[in-house]
Amino acid sequence: MAFEPHSGRKTAFLAATATFSTFLIIALVAAWSVFYAPGPAAREGETTIVSLPSGAGVSAIAATLKSAGVIRSTDMFKAAATLTGADRKLRAGEYEVPGKTSLRSVLVLLVEGRVVRHYVTLPEGWSSAQAVEILNKQAILTGTIEAVPDEASLWPDTYEISRGETRVSVIARMTRARDENLARLWAARSSATVVRTPEEAMILASIVEKETGVAAERPRVAAVFTNRLRSGMRLESDPTIEYGLTKGVPLRRGLRRSELDRPNAWNTYQIDGLPPTAISNPGRDAVAAVLNPPSTSDIFFVADGSGGHAFARTYEEHRANVARWREVERRRAGLPPAAPEAPALTPVPEVPPANSTTGMTVPPGARVITIPAAAPAG
Repeated sequence: MAFEPHSGRKTAFLAATATFSTFLIIALVAAWSVFYAPGPAAREGETTIVSLPSGAGVSAIAATLKSAGVIRSTDMFKAAATLTGADRKLRAGEYEVPGKTSLRSVLVLLVEGRVVRHYVTLPEGWSSAQAVEILNKQAILTGTIEAVPDEASLWPDTYEISRGETRVSVIARMTRARDENLARLWAARSSATVVRTPEEAMILASIVEKETGVAAERPRVAAVFTNRLRSGMRLESDPTIEYGLTKGVPLRRGLRRSELDRPNAWNTYQIDGLPPTAISNPGRDAVAAVLNPPSTSDIFFVADGSGGHAFARTYEEHRANVARWREVERRRAGLPPAAPEAPALTPVPEVPPANSTTGMTVPPGARVITIPAAAPAG
């Protein structure tokens, strides 16, 4: 039988096709196994932190991942991203990639944008010195804060921060938030408020914030201080003395008698009106309480042993509340009950004269702010 040339060509073509198919199958299996196979182990610890900048293309992202040790091959990453359509959906941000994460899982992570989010919180009533300390402890932030910001210039809140962001920029955001929130609260103030300027509002609110940790009490504490200022009484707030001693660094102990008596520009036992500056960064509730105080007759308050305070309209009521608080202190100290008679206290008139500080020597550096008897309308 004669040999037909086209039969040979057909046989060769079929053989070549079979060979190509075999190689293609092998290549697909290899690619498939690489796509799902475990990736490189983390170089340090269990995970790898990698940051992908906004606007980066697939090639740049692949190079960053390869440099960080998250993937083995930039070409495989780009091919997988193109074939799956992920190349148009990759999101920038900071990622925490577990060691040995497969190429497929890396793409899913980047497409779904499972970025690491960092937050920093400035609690209500913390000083600006404490705020600086909080930011200095955030290792992902950069730069230094050259000077402690003014008290009450920062708004207590939780802020999202990014790796590499400067500490100064976070301070700027806290300041902007303070300005925006204070403007809204000031615009909604009532005629019952005793403060005349936003600055005075923040000073008084900072004292209210430090006097009670019970949110529900802030309006009532604000009312006490409002009533005191209107009647000519001094504020007599212990936290103001502490601030004068430490400038916002926690004292972590009680005040001594000598410290109560020592000249101090912030000592509201010695000066009329408000101290020269705020003593903390007050939150929204404290500021709102000062700008919209409830109508009460309370002019005294003292701790009640439950975490809150007992309020009083008269000095006699206050004496009784103080006596109960002293008994709580004695029980906590393991001491026997005191004698039935009330403890001796320095007499204080229920309605002190308006010019109660006549002849008083103002401590060096004090700025006495006299509050008018009636707040201006508007």
